[in-house]
Amino acid sequence: MLFQFLGGLGLFLFGIKYLGEGLQNSAGDRLRNLLDSLTTNSFTGILAGLFVTMLIQSSSATTVLTVGLVNARMLTLRQAVGIIMGANIGTTFTAFIIGFDAAGFGLPLLAAGAFFVFFIRSYKYVFIGRILFGLGGLFYGLQLMGAGMEPLQSSLDFQNITAHLNDQPFLGIAIGTLATMILQSSSATVGILQQMFSMDLIHLNGALAVLFGDNIGTTITAVIASFGASQNAKRAALVHVLFNLIGTIIFVIIFIPYKGLIQWISSSLHLEPAMQIAFAHGIFNIGNVIILFPFISLLVFTVSKLIKDDQWSVDSKTVKLDEKVINSSPEFALHQARQELLKMADYSREGLSQALLFFQTRKNKHADTAMQYEEEINRFDRQITKFLVKLSIHSLSKNESKEHTMLLNLCKDIERIGDHMKNMIDLVCFMARNNIKLSEVTSRDFENMMILTQSCLTKAIISLEKNDKPMAEEVLNIEDDIDEMEKTLRKKHIQDINNNLSTGQESVVYVDFISNLERIGDHSVNIAEAVLDR
Repeated sequence: MLFQFLGGLGLFLFGIKYLGEGLQNSAGDRLRNLLDSLTTNSFTGILAGLFVTMLIQSSSATTVLTVGLVNARMLTLRQAVGIIMGANIGTTFTAFIIGFDAAGFGLPLLAAGAFFVFFIRSYKYVFIGRILFGLGGLFYGLQLMGAGMEPLQSSLDFQNITAHLNDQPFLGIAIGTLATMILQSSSATVGILQQMFSMDLIHLNGALAVLFGDNIGTTITAVIASFGASQNAKRAALVHVLFNLIGTIIFVIIFIPYKGLIQWISSSLHLEPAMQIAFAHGIFNIGNVIILFPFISLLVFTVSKLIKDDQWSVDSKTVKLDEKVINSSPEFALHQARQELLKMADYSREGLSQALLFFQTRKNKHADTAMQYEEEINRFDRQITKFLVKLSIHSLSKNESKEHTMLLNLCKDIERIGDHMKNMIDLVCFMARNNIKLSEVTSRDFENMMILTQSCLTKAIISLEKNDKPMAEEVLNIEDDIDEMEKTLRKKHIQDINNNLSTGQESVVYVDFISNLERIGDHSVNIAEAVLDR
């Protein structure tokens, strides 16, 4: 019984994950862009959260994505509250899918999904196969869980436990919360609850109490995702907790009319037991949104007071590339791409500055900020490259083609600068973990080389922004100094090794550190040479 239940649960969880990944891969980066563009106000934020959660089959994933966007300053906290509310409604969609008696479709869907995944080469059909396989796993997993729980119908001990839940609603809430926190999926715990209610293993009072707990437990994923993030991201996670906690308190207070409404709908529509739980889940979340929607400002105010401002967070910028102008005006499309490239370049400069501060102070806030910049650089790289590739299929003049090639190359140069910046952060962390202490002279050499490299990159970016050829020439001269410094430091390091003054770990750090700085200088030269038209 236990193995059949746990095997079914495992297949169910895998099905939800695979279904969500298939839908998410089909949508690509459009999910992130959707959340970014459809959140002009709280109401549209609810619609965006609802749609995305229905698409990826996980309110936790939507909330984690929202926390990430808030962390990157792409969404305000108020916009995030709307998305979180929508995600709570969207998560009921899974319960309604489960509510249909579709257990017999599980194995055919698994077979069809496997065929698409393993025998058809097109990525489009592979994603379709994942969606089908995920649905099949979800339905067949439910069937196995139901079969595993059948012996409980004749167990007097289990009946006594569930009967106790009917009289102790707070125990049911605690069980639902704990189960969802462990499984990290409210859809799974609601699915189990639907199976138990269908088999008359639990009565409506106890089922509704467990359902309330499921909604509280699902907030743990967002809380975990907010660890180490910006203060606004932590506030978004706290809003999710407060929203579901307040909703549970309200529905416990109005439990009798709420239960009466469920019973009336069930008898009027002749609902199956599993669908009754789906309706109870939907009414709870929709009702909670309706009740708390007017108090969004109060929620934002409350979490802002509970969690103070964090001055070390990246001021993220939205990538503003309108693909509609590609057909109408390639020249303006290139101008757009250039402006976004300059934002991306500015991030690389700020990130390198934070990396230098981390090396000097060893304070984690500088490393965290640098890593946020690196993530944003990667995001700009993906968006700009995709935009320029689409532009490349159109007819471009000789000058436009030249500009297009230059922007593509510079995009990769700046992205690589972000990678080298990340490498240096990792090296400093490696030194801290392994208690590697550099000598005062070596630390000063590294710091001087970092400052010189920072100056080289800053001047390269300014020369690109202002098309300043004399400053671009300065960059070439500074990079020569960086190369000479790297050669000098390498020779000095070899002497230290020969004199047994350097260990193997120190050697790795030393060589990698100056190599990353030298590479940043090389990419800065590439920017300067683009300005000089070389």
